[in-house]
Amino acid sequence: MPKSQGALVRKLLILALVGLAAQLVDGALGMAYGLTSSTLLLVAGVAPAAASASVHLAEIGTTLAAGVAHWRFGNVDWRVVGRIALPGAVGAFAGATFLSSISTESAAPWMAGILFTLGAYLLVRFSRPLRANPAGGRLRSRFLSPLGLVAGFVDATGGGGWGPVATPALLVSGRMEPRKVIGSVDTAEFVVAGAASAGFLIGLGSEGFLLPTVAALLIGGLIAAPVAAWLVRIVPAQLLGATIGGVIVLTNARTLIRAGELGGALPPLLYALLAAGWLAAIVLAIRALGRTRRARATVDAALADTALADAALADTARANAASR
Repeated sequence: MPKSQGALVRKLLILALVGLAAQLVDGALGMAYGLTSSTLLLVAGVAPAAASASVHLAEIGTTLAAGVAHWRFGNVDWRVVGRIALPGAVGAFAGATFLSSISTESAAPWMAGILFTLGAYLLVRFSRPLRANPAGGRLRSRFLSPLGLVAGFVDATGGGGWGPVATPALLVSGRMEPRKVIGSVDTAEFVVAGAASAGFLIGLGSEGFLLPTVAALLIGGLIAAPVAAWLVRIVPAQLLGATIGGVIVLTNARTLIRAGELGGALPPLLYALLAAGWLAAIVLAIRALGRTRRARATVDAALADTALADAALADTARANAASR
């Protein structure tokens, strides 16, 4: 095999592994497929618009597979899907058109800035327990529609962001089960990815899509989709989210530092501060995970004691009734 063909095969295998890893992360967190894939493509030197376009085209297949799986497990609230998918599609189409219209030099810092911000948000989000709002009632369209619009725009311009914007917003509302939040957001993303791909097709043409890259990401993602449900039982989402957030922050910080033309001792200092923040976030995530598990164990023990007490009372009542 010629060296050029061997290098191409190795590159496609690496991209397939990227797609597999990104889908495993997305399945465990309900977010970060686009963030992970786009960040790694940018590091590999792919132009921002081409990276986002290729990731979104691959996501049409991976989100379809994920949506079908969530539907079969009863994890989809179709009312919420309808309320966020259509505004999300509008935002994604607008974002894709915007990204396609600016130069690569201008787009790289813009995209890196969005990815950096979302990565930092993942660090903060998963370094502490989620505080849900117990307010009752159904989520209203006046909340869901703007959420979908903003999440769709950020997703297309940043190469990822639908999950990091939509999933936490729905979780903190306290009005949906976490499994239905993840299932509904993943299912709606199929429509969003299709709209973003249409926008990139109009703005960039078919040559804007790196089809071998799309195929490799898609194959990896499709392999990982059924495995993700199993993975979430092994790797705590809290720890995984903090870890991935740090990777995204550090990799995109490099692009921002280069764009700012920072020199001297400043870049190493910034990297050191970001690494320290990443380590602190992981430590906090482990502590938060431990507190959550201890609280859950306390609740389970209390429920078990209550069940035993109820059983003892029932036995006593039956014994008294039999002696009469």
